[in-house]
Amino acid sequence: MKTKNGLSSRQIRKMTYAALYLGIALVLPFVTGQIPEIGKMLSPMHIPVLLCGFLCGWPWGLAVGFIAPPLRSVLFGMPALFPSAVAMAFELAAYGAVSGILYKALPKMKGKVYLVLLIAMVAGRLVWGGAQFILSGLAHSEFSAAAFLAGAVTNAVPGIVLHIALIPVVVMAMERAGLSLNE
Repeated sequence: MKTKNGLSSRQIRKMTYAALYLGIALVLPFVTGQIPEIGKMLSPMHIPVLLCGFLCGWPWGLAVGFIAPPLRSVLFGMPALFPSAVAMAFELAAYGAVSGILYKALPKMKGKVYLVLLIAMVAGRLVWGGAQFILSGLAHSEFSAAAFLAGAVTNAVPGIVLHIALIPVVVMAMERAGLSLNE
């Protein structure tokens, strides 16, 4: 059923969920930031973006992922706009897009959520590395393979573990409750 503006109730629900995930992406770093030593390593903005991709579909996951880091930078000063928020915008957009595309495209199978999550996390980190490399060239600085490994893997281990433990559980619970819109 279409509303007066031509949007279906399903489209309005997706837009509402995406706005909620964007809001969570903006606020969640305040919660983890209370523990500075590991707060950044938990990658809190990644969680709602991945959930948005899984549950709302790739266009919404991509949009929320691309908007969240620069918007948070402008509103709260963290992360720094250049190069961090810019590189994160591409990384999170990749997370949202890849998780949404693969979750819809792959056939139903046991462990699908985990497979899609791992592929999305690898794709996002590769996109982040590419973006960092390009941005460092624009800033006339160096982005080495060691810097990539440290940023994408070594320093990210707590976040990777948290994402693997949390996101599949939330996705499956939302699906059981009939709240997934990525069909």
